[in-house]
Parts: sequence; C-alpha cells; structure tokens
Amino acid sequence: MRLATWNVNSIRARVERTVAFAERESIDVLAMQEVKCTPAQFPFAEFEAAGYEVHVHGLNQWNGVAIATRIPAEDVVTSFPGMPGFSKGLEGPDQPLEARAMGATIGGVRVWSLYVPNGRALGDPHLAYKLDWLAALGAYTSEALAENPDLALALVGDFNIAPTNADNGDPTVVEGFSTHVSPPEREAFAALEAAGLTDVVRPLVPTGYTYWDYKRLRFPRNEGMRIDFILGSHAFAGAVTGAAIHRDERKGEAPSDHVPVVVDLDLRSPEVDDDVPMIFG
Repeated sequence: MRLATWNVNSIRARVERTVAFAERESIDVLAMQEVKCTPAQFPFAEFEAAGYEVHVHGLNQWNGVAIATRIPAEDVVTSFPGMPGFSKGLEGPDQPLEARAMGATIGGVRVWSLYVPNGRALGDPHLAYKLDWLAALGAYTSEALAENPDLALALVGDFNIAPTNADNGDPTVVEGFSTHVSPPEREAFAALEAAGLTDVVRPLVPTGYTYWDYKRLRFPRNEGMRIDFILGSHAFAGAVTGAAIHRDERKGEAPSDHVPVVVDLDLRSPEVDDDVPMIFG
C-alpha cells in the first residue's frame, strides 16, 4: 500500500494537479486536509475517473478533510472520541465540532486524516482549543493501542507543529513569540509519540520541509517548516518500507503551500515472508 497525506488548500482549485499526482505516484490512499468545501461541492468525478472512491467531511469553505482510496474503506467516521469543538466567543463542552478529522479502516490500517487547529497566536483561545484537541487525540490513541496493541494505526495530516528546531526554517516563526513552536505545542506532539506513535518519515527522509508560506519568497529561499506528518503505531511502523516528501509539488502553477508526504507499506505478515525488512520493528 502507498499512503499519502496532503494539505491541498482548496481541492476545487487544485483537483487536476491532485489527481495527476495520485495517478503518477500510484497512490493507493490519499488523505487530504483543507479541502475547503462541503461534500456537495467536492469534485468527485475527477477522482472516480481515476479509480478512487472518496469520503469527504466538510461543513463550509473552511477546514475540511477527505480520504480518496483505491481500496475499499470501512468504518468511516468524522470525529474521534472526546474531540472538542470550537466557536469564537463561546465556552463550555458543547461547542460545535469542526471538520478536522476523518477515520477509516483501509486494507487493515486504521487511517486518520487530521487537520490540527492552527492556534493563531500565543494567548489566543484558538491555541487553548488546539492543545485540548491534541490532548483528546492523545487520549484516543492511548486507549486504542491499549485495547489493541497490534492495531496498525496511522495519524496523518497537517499537525501545525514543528516539533524540533530542525523542523523550522522560517525566520519569522520564533519560540516565545509564535505558535507552532511553543513548548506546550511541542509537548503535545511528544505526548502523541509517548502514546505509542512513531514519526515514520524522518528516519528515512532526514531533511526537508512540507510547508512554505506564500509570502516573502519563502519557497525559493527554502524557509519552510515540517508540519505535515505520518505517525504510526508499532504495527504500522513495522510495515513501512519507504518514504518521500514531494517538494516539487510546491512548484508550478497555483500550488498548495504544503506538499505531499508519502509512505510505502508492506502489510504482509512476517510469517508470510520473513525477508521483509522491518525498518521500525
């Protein structure tokens, strides 16, 4: 299985290059974020013509997640247990849920396409929401893996966190002044790893960013950030045989400000083929 994640930053504006990438790279499962449309507005026809079924969760022109797959998807849901909501100016537990999560079981893997809240600014209520959202995601992960330690679980998407200084090349994003690099956000990311997840891309792709702001020539200067991840459980990580960050997708006409991140998986049992390399086993 070849699994990819991509914050497409409006699928209606970029459907042709998104589908072209999926076909060219033989992507089996593509998790998308910031599709920025409702299911009624989603360009299904282009994906279906390329052999994909698509599941979409979008409420308006903001946020939105989707999964396009050539492998049948089962148990599709649009929130994880405990996921908090947000509405500016409101407080309490009953705030509306945003379109930021979609889970599905595909080829034996529980895949989550996630668009983590941005946080906006230090001290902003949206940052508290982001941290609460990540805490709930961590709790779900811990519970799911405690219940089934052999679960092949993948949390993929735009996490809006650069977990180490090596993941941040944007000179305007500074610890102590900016979101994405603040200690609480980095601690929240580390908590996901402590819950039983591994960043399966960085050991195989030791350098490279996944996002460059459109402003101030950030891409030509390579002043980017690595904020898009594929985090996998032990069972998932043990099946990873390769990974790539497709930097060239930031080039060309009307690109997204993010690029795809891809992993290859060999999901056969080791008992079937003892020669399969277990990179993260």
